Amino acid sequence: MDSSQRVRAILSFVQAADAGSFAAAGRMIGISSAAVSKNVASLEKALGVRLMNRTTRTLKLTEEGIAFLRQARIALEALDAAIDTVSAQRALPSGRVRISTSWAFGREQLMPVLPELLSRYPALSVDVDFDDRIVDLVRDGYDIAIRGGNIPDSALVSRPIFRLNLALVASPEYLARHGVPQAAHELREHRLIARRFLNGQVSPWSCKAEDGSLIAFDPAETAVLTLSAPEAVVRAACDGVGIAQVGVHLAWDHLRSGALKVVLHRDHQPGSYEMVLQYPHRALLAPRVSVTLDYLQETFAEDKRLHVPRDAWGAYAA
Repeated sequence: MDSSQRVRAILSFVQAADAGSFAAAGRMIGISSAAVSKNVASLEKALGVRLMNRTTRTLKLTEEGIAFLRQARIALEALDAAIDTVSAQRALPSGRVRISTSWAFGREQLMPVLPELLSRYPALSVDVDFDDRIVDLVRDGYDIAIRGGNIPDSALVSRPIFRLNLALVASPEYLARHGVPQAAHELREHRLIARRFLNGQVSPWSCKAEDGSLIAFDPAETAVLTLSAPEAVVRAACDGVGIAQVGVHLAWDHLRSGALKVVLHRDHQPGSYEMVLQYPHRALLAPRVSVTLDYLQETFAEDKRLHVPRDAWGAYAA
């Protein structure tokens, strides 16, 4: 039995063992049941042992058949791996990858890591739209979207990047002039900076009351400044306009430099938001998209600004 006949015979045996009949195995690999039976018989003859007992209705593996099946699976998997390796080497990622992201995350986190992606995969090109609106990936022709917030269930596939924690912050100069709030109800006496989403809704604040219950606080009621861009909210807080709720990853460098202080750290709730990579399909992903997704997820996992534990930013409390 030459090597090509051996591979056909082993494949026929494995399929027959999995399917439970020669007929079903034949349908799966595109040959007749008689051909499957002949292949298995040839394999048994070459090995000098019976691998399966046949009746008119069933196939039952012998002890030798069970042992051989285990090794045959390993051999076939190794063959598949070899084919996949060669195919992957031939299919070098190339082409354009379209990405939709917000302006703040795109500028601060995405842009610094793109040069290495393009250096690693020279045949790639990347087209990035900085837009805070929610896009339709399929309709608008995007390969990947980077989104933050409460991510709804959808037909899109999501890969988590990091938990998007929120904190209340203010500049030391503001706190020196207006005092440091000690409880959630005192926020109504302060100058507040609100964040408005593109749909017109204002991002709510959530704090723990003295009795332990949660207070949903609408900063728009007393806000002196309402902004749609999160980086603008951070800038206004640094400039001493008032108290703002911002993503810790956006405020982290300002907290470390002393330009901002955290207020109501123990009472303010950081939310249950997350930042994710989203794309339309899980199966048959184009190599250009697959390598981009893997690279971004790995790179963002190494960005310490995106994974600051609560105790760490609490160290900068006023």
